[in-house]
Amino acid sequence: MAGTHRQRLKLLYLMRIFTEDTDEASPLTMEQLLARLEAYGIEGERRSVYSDINLLRDFGLDIIGEKRKRYVYYLGSREFELAELKLLVDTVAAAKVITEKKSRQLIQKLAALTSRQLAGQLRRQVYVSDRVKTFNEAIYYNVDAIHQGIQADRRISFRYFDYGLNKARVFRRQGERYQISPYLLSWDNENYYLVAYHGRYDRLAHFRVDKMTEVRLEDEKRHPLGENIDPAAYCRQMFGMFAGEERRIRIRFAAALLGVVIDRFGQDTAIVPADGDWFTATVRAAVSPVFLAWLIQFGPRAVVLDPPEVREQIRRLLADTLANYPDNTPPPED
Repeated sequence: MAGTHRQRLKLLYLMRIFTEDTDEASPLTMEQLLARLEAYGIEGERRSVYSDINLLRDFGLDIIGEKRKRYVYYLGSREFELAELKLLVDTVAAAKVITEKKSRQLIQKLAALTSRQLAGQLRRQVYVSDRVKTFNEAIYYNVDAIHQGIQADRRISFRYFDYGLNKARVFRRQGERYQISPYLLSWDNENYYLVAYHGRYDRLAHFRVDKMTEVRLEDEKRHPLGENIDPAAYCRQMFGMFAGEERRIRIRFAAALLGVVIDRFGQDTAIVPADGDWFTATVRAAVSPVFLAWLIQFGPRAVVLDPPEVREQIRRLLADTLANYPDNTPPPED
């Protein structure tokens, strides 16, 4: 009876052998296929395996048979190509929001989507230990609860924290739970953010997902967004997800920075050529210290033309920074 049961599993084990043990560079002969089935406790013979291979092909597996020195078989194509898996593995390894432990687990699961031989290439190319990673293991449950809220059109609640000088969590509002209407998850500057309607301030706000804890789905429906509230536009206007007053800003850039401006503000940015090797760009952005610092990094190659208030903010930021570096004065003691 046990032998009959094992024989019924033959097709499944054969599919596993092709999936895990074969690729174009690592094919198997019929003798090797039979030996691997025997290692699983399954007796096979050529005619039945030929029939099983045809069944697996009908099921959708791209099993290739070809004449080399001997006739061999292998799985020709998979759901993910090796180059696609390398891209996904690199993304997981680099993602700051994914803990080191979870990164290794996800990479191991991605490696299982190709043959054992090719999986070795994925593991060799990845470096996780020296990356800056979050310590919040609950982030995966946070993301799941957030998606549930978005899909079910319901509010969520959570507690939100920062880190103190002793590196311990310090909860905002003395640990009081936030209750908001989730609308969008966004990556920015290597961090994962939730963009949501915040009833306390009657506007959109954003929260770092790795600083949220005890996320809970609530019974209340989400606050409906008005026509003039666009979560995607909110993200585009943020720099490093730092909040600030949204302004229409006209900036003069050196021509060499055209690619930088388009990368940051998009192809639809209003661009007007100026005298010489310059152009003027009109953009909408939240004026925050991060936005001002982004402009300042270009030195004399980026000049705000208007509004005057933004020009004044840049002037003050530069003056305050310069005040920390007086001539021939040593830095303050620790």
